[in-house]
Amino acid sequence: MTSTVPALGTRTAEGSALQAVLLDMDGTLVDTEGFWWDVEVDVFARLGHTLDPSWRHVVVGGPMSRSAGFLIEATGADIPLAELTVLLNDGFEDRIGRFLPLMPGAARLLAELAAHEIPTALVSASHRRIIDRVLASLGPQYFSLTVAGDEVPRTKPHPDPYLLAAVGLGADPARCAVVEDTATGVASAEAAGCHVVAVPSVAPIGPSARRTVVGSLEEVDLAFLRGLMTGMR
Repeated sequence: MTSTVPALGTRTAEGSALQAVLLDMDGTLVDTEGFWWDVEVDVFARLGHTLDPSWRHVVVGGPMSRSAGFLIEATGADIPLAELTVLLNDGFEDRIGRFLPLMPGAARLLAELAAHEIPTALVSASHRRIIDRVLASLGPQYFSLTVAGDEVPRTKPHPDPYLLAAVGLGADPARCAVVEDTATGVASAEAAGCHVVAVPSVAPIGPSARRTVVGSLEEVDLAFLRGLMTGMR
């Protein structure tokens, strides 16, 4: 986890200023949710099993232990969870080493947050080895702190990752805007008490209290995120 924490954004008189922005990685900033599924299909094919496409919605956005465990149980594959996890991470690293597409609007949003010195964290269910590889291309300078799925006792959908990120940035979770692409990530952020911007990648997500749904990061900028704190959305 990185630890450089810049000063919090200026508060409004009502104390409702945006204090930090917390961003998911896969499917939110980088277009890699499909990479994970392709790797899972490839690995299980080598093990002699075919994955049902309907399972994709089950495994998307979750921690590696949950996704891999589900696929072992669903297929009956004879492989230990730890061994499967290594194979999946190896396959994913190979793919992002060859090509790492950003989601539309991601580069612009990160640059804007950095230009305005908004404390920003990357909060992912992916393991540290994967996050560090992605950061090399995404730009580690854009994040004051990063939280990996294998660094917390309970990862998404539990609130722990987002609570840890908020504490690390010295921010009130209620004054944090979270950007997520899956129901699992949204559940984590909402359980932590954050405002959520959902940008669905694989499965649809509906709006609700403290949750705004958009079609793309191209709809999200700093003014939009500040508006979440003041009830403008």
